Amino acid sequence: MPQFSLTKRIAFFLPALHGGGAEKVAINLLQGMLTYGVSLDLVLASKEGPYLKQVPSQVRIVDLAAGRVIKAIAPLSRYLRETQPEALLSHMNHANVIAVIAKVLASTNTRLVLVEHDTLSVAQPKLLRAKLLPLFMKSLYPHANAIVGVSQGATSDLAKHLAIAPQKLHVIYNPVVDEQLITKAKAIPEHPWLQNSTIPVFLAVGRLTTQKDFGSLIQAFAILRKIRQVRLLILGEGEARQELEALAQKLGIAEDVALPGFVENPYAYMSRAAAFVLSSRWEGLPTVLIEAMACGCPVVSTNCPSGPEEILAAGKYGVLVPVGDISALATAMLSTLEQPVNQELLIQRAQDFSLQQAVPKYLALLGHNKV
Repeated sequence: MPQFSLTKRIAFFLPALHGGGAEKVAINLLQGMLTYGVSLDLVLASKEGPYLKQVPSQVRIVDLAAGRVIKAIAPLSRYLRETQPEALLSHMNHANVIAVIAKVLASTNTRLVLVEHDTLSVAQPKLLRAKLLPLFMKSLYPHANAIVGVSQGATSDLAKHLAIAPQKLHVIYNPVVDEQLITKAKAIPEHPWLQNSTIPVFLAVGRLTTQKDFGSLIQAFAILRKIRQVRLLILGEGEARQELEALAQKLGIAEDVALPGFVENPYAYMSRAAAFVLSSRWEGLPTVLIEAMACGCPVVSTNCPSGPEEILAAGKYGVLVPVGDISALATAMLSTLEQPVNQELLIQRAQDFSLQQAVPKYLALLGHNKV
């Protein structure tokens, strides 16, 4: 591990930069804070993932080379002692637990702020260590200076299940919309379905995991496909790929369902899709839903905890359906196709989740005195 300089700076800590919403939010925050002249470190347990290409060149990347995040305790503690950053902003609950332990061991005055991107009480971890995580969170989170929930729902959930003092909890909506997103949305998508075809395409974006419940989406699409000629694109990668492909084959819709994997520029797809669908079982604040709206794409979402109801203002900006209700999802997809919400309304609403809104709030919470 390299020697560290003592320049006053803010550090971000994440496990890696795989293609998820929390990682994308971190990238956006880094870009936004640079406009305030902040010196920034991005500290990674392991320097890997597709979002590495999107890290601004002015940000110093510190690779702890720890592999698994649990092995990052000692190198992160050393980084904090030697660099003594003004503040450490940690993302994702398993990394947050490690950040608290490392900060305690380092015995520095670094201000520690944790960001919680999920709704804790409804998450369904499979591994035993993940199931035990809430116990560690309840014990360790109070040692942080502040804890950010990315939606009102996620923050209320933290207060209820971790018994954290209210003065330590803050709601800051994810910084999603910036000029770069708008520019990227104008590009031509790589997939032929969105280039010259007149057949409507539904779009979903996210990791292929249980949480995203793309299985229900594919089943809802199969119902819709019986009455309309439509297609479905699901962008992302994950362990459920084979299961989802087999389901599409079983339902006889494989020719109209495509899973191209992780895509560098999903905004080009969003700006040309007939509608965007979020089928998740739970979220914190689904970034992709806001991104789709910023691209002017009509949206349909499950009313999962937490975030969609807040983003869509209880259905004003898009149809909300019960989690796992395949019939209701199919109906909502059809109604959105036939009567989409006005694009300008969607774009205007998405601006409430902009960098300009979020960055000053984060800098104030981090105690940065140049705001």
